Amino acid sequence: MVIVAFTFIVVLGIVLGAYFALVVRQESFERSKLLSRLGSKTGTASAKSVQLERPKDRLSNVRAVQAMLSRATGVSGPLERLVTQSGLKITVGTLVMASILAAVAGYALVKWFTYYTYLGLAAAPLFGMIPYLIVRYARNKRLELFEEQFPEAIALIARALRAGHAFPTGLQMVGDEIPAPVGAEFKLVYDRQSFGMPISDALKSMAERVPVLDARFFVTAVLTQRETGGNLSEVLDNLASVIRERFKVKRQVRVVTAHGRITGWILAALPPALAVILCFVSPDHMKTMVTDPLGIKMLAIGGTMQALGTIIIRKLVNIRY
Repeated sequence: MVIVAFTFIVVLGIVLGAYFALVVRQESFERSKLLSRLGSKTGTASAKSVQLERPKDRLSNVRAVQAMLSRATGVSGPLERLVTQSGLKITVGTLVMASILAAVAGYALVKWFTYYTYLGLAAAPLFGMIPYLIVRYARNKRLELFEEQFPEAIALIARALRAGHAFPTGLQMVGDEIPAPVGAEFKLVYDRQSFGMPISDALKSMAERVPVLDARFFVTAVLTQRETGGNLSEVLDNLASVIRERFKVKRQVRVVTAHGRITGWILAALPPALAVILCFVSPDHMKTMVTDPLGIKMLAIGGTMQALGTIIIRKLVNIRY
């Protein structure tokens, strides 16, 4: 057990060291060099006080990775939207490099424990998906928080309109008083229209950045009112009430399906957990599964059936409302 733990620590150290040397250190060097150039022209104090904004098409601070991702727009485009929607302060290049390093680490670990190259190659994509799944989880949590804060933002705009303020002023109030992510998105809409972008285009871009049905309802209601006229504050009040009711129904659905979701998680986690326990309780028994050709085939078939079962259970308990 000591040798296994030591091997895991060594491999983890190599992977983290390579990630720091190839990604973190390179991006920090590029940023420091840019800050030094700004400091030499405008003064060190003023350069450090400036918040540098990443260009929209900047996929990585490493030139080679930037060039590669710029050509592979079919891959970098969805990843860029995912990173933007997650709200994480990383680049697409960081996500790609982290996935590659995780795949290499997974291959090395599986090959070290099982001595089978093909099994390591099969496990590498699974380990490579871990950074992507982490970013996707952060994106889902951010969108859930956006849905929770959104009715209060709409109600604030409606109150501002009834008080006599203009619609852009209501956007500014939301950006200043509502915390992120809703406040940040409305602040961006306000800044864009202040710098000359039409308010309709700014709202449509927000609906594209935030793939939430409630945000699309809001943009559609505002644009329709601007074309046809009417009492926008009343429309926004009604929309906020509808969104709150939908959110209440969503919570009720989660309560009703809690038993099914917990059962699905237990059924999905039971076989892998049992395999890990058997590795410590009866290592000779589990060694047969990875050294015997029939055991490897059984593991492959069992893993495939486990994945299909997990997907089916997820579809059953994931009720759309």
